[in-house]
Amino acid sequence: MAPPIRSLPIPYGDMTIAPIADLDLLKNPRVVDAAAADGSCAVSENPATGEPIAAVRLQSRQEYERAVERAEVVQAHWRRLPAPRRGEVIRRIANAMREKIEPLGELVSLETGKIRPEGIGEIQECIDIGDFAVGLSRQLYGITTHSERPRHRMYEQWHPLGTIGVITAFNFPAAVWAWNAMVAAVCGNAVVWKPSLLAPLTAVAMTEVVHEVMRVQDVFSPPHGTDPCDLFALVIGSDEAVGHAMTDDRRLPLVSATGSCGMGRAVGSSVAGRLGRTLLELGGNNAVIVMADADLELALRAILFGAVGTAGQRCTSTRRVLCHCDIFESLTRRLVDAYSSVRIGDPLDPGTLMGPLISRGAVEAMRAALCRIEADGLEVLCGGLAGIQRYEGEPGFFVEPTLVRVPAGADPPIAWEETFAPILYLYEFQDLDEAIGRHNAVAQGLSSAIFTGSMHSAEQFLSVDGSDCGIANVNLGTSGAEIGGAFGGEKDTGGGRESGSDAWRAYMRRQTCTINWGRELPLAQGIEFQS
Repeated sequence: MAPPIRSLPIPYGDMTIAPIADLDLLKNPRVVDAAAADGSCAVSENPATGEPIAAVRLQSRQEYERAVERAEVVQAHWRRLPAPRRGEVIRRIANAMREKIEPLGELVSLETGKIRPEGIGEIQECIDIGDFAVGLSRQLYGITTHSERPRHRMYEQWHPLGTIGVITAFNFPAAVWAWNAMVAAVCGNAVVWKPSLLAPLTAVAMTEVVHEVMRVQDVFSPPHGTDPCDLFALVIGSDEAVGHAMTDDRRLPLVSATGSCGMGRAVGSSVAGRLGRTLLELGGNNAVIVMADADLELALRAILFGAVGTAGQRCTSTRRVLCHCDIFESLTRRLVDAYSSVRIGDPLDPGTLMGPLISRGAVEAMRAALCRIEADGLEVLCGGLAGIQRYEGEPGFFVEPTLVRVPAGADPPIAWEETFAPILYLYEFQDLDEAIGRHNAVAQGLSSAIFTGSMHSAEQFLSVDGSDCGIANVNLGTSGAEIGGAFGGEKDTGGGRESGSDAWRAYMRRQTCTINWGRELPLAQGIEFQS
């Protein structure tokens, strides 16, 4: 098979630094010229070239403490602002993002290696969740319940939690923060954000857009000496200086963390130790089931985007395909042909379909997985170790996407793990029960999909006997969730839900209220208590 089409990265020059200039990032006091960076800085690299873009000053534990203190002060005033007025502030923030969607999206591409449409799409997702939060500001409703006692009324209401900690990963350096921050803020909370040190420039840029709005808005006016910008705090630091401080901090009633399953276990156990709440969005080992009656062209397009998009570095990336034996050979041939047409290169080039991995470490992790695949005797149909070697000695962290055929009846341990790279395992099955069993056997439970023309197969997949994932799709892929639904998964994926639907409840505390408007004091359950 011919290797995928290659498009080498453009030189580090005007096109790659355009978003830096458009966003005035070098004027931000957090940002340092990469040439002047020392051990007190985190250097952001362009994964398409391996060259430094700029550096960001790392913050200390003391700076974290001050950020939380300021957030607590301003949140005490923000929570008293009526929710629809908080929504008006969020509306202005979303509009500010609209005005800068292109440079912000290009910065995401520059710093993470996503192709430009995906980078722009990520900022659109931030805008969309902002719009969602505006509407949500008038829908933070509870329920009224009939009391068993006469002349009593019972109802629920929801109050802000306080100050929320948000820890994000490199692969969605803006959107996951926005999912949390826009909804948490409209619910009356302040947010302290610890971004990935692999994508700190995006965090600086997004925070500056928000702070520009907070400086000029006339909706929320806290007392003199209180800065409304402190509602959206950014603390860029190491796990030791900032991460551990967040998870141990009793002032943060909720910590939302996105990352690996291992990271989630560490965060979850630390926060649980102080009886705090967590919202965990962790790994996925997502599969697509393709039935014999599936529209193969539709399935092919969905699988290709799911497996190759973002170079396989989404938590919802397609890792496994379970294909009915009657069409396995046909789908496999189509996938091999499709992989050969994937244009790999600079993410800002309009013709590119797959950019680089995030770092040299990510390349080495993929290499280690491929060595295990070869040692297990699995058949590599394209890509593989040769697909890494073809890019050795060239700029950036490029690899070729890999297809691996799993022998009938085999269940290799490496396929049970989430390798954050474009490796796709192809299985064949005899019937849907077998496919669902294989599908659900892995530890993670984030996203899932089935392609079928049968209502019976689709409904079985969506039933209690079907997919055990938080997301289950019919005739579309595992990747690319909309903000209107709650996003998250089960099992080792962490159980958290972010974004739409009623995910807002995670950022609020429920209060059950009972009002006695009569002259008697009847007790519940008919208890008599007379002195």
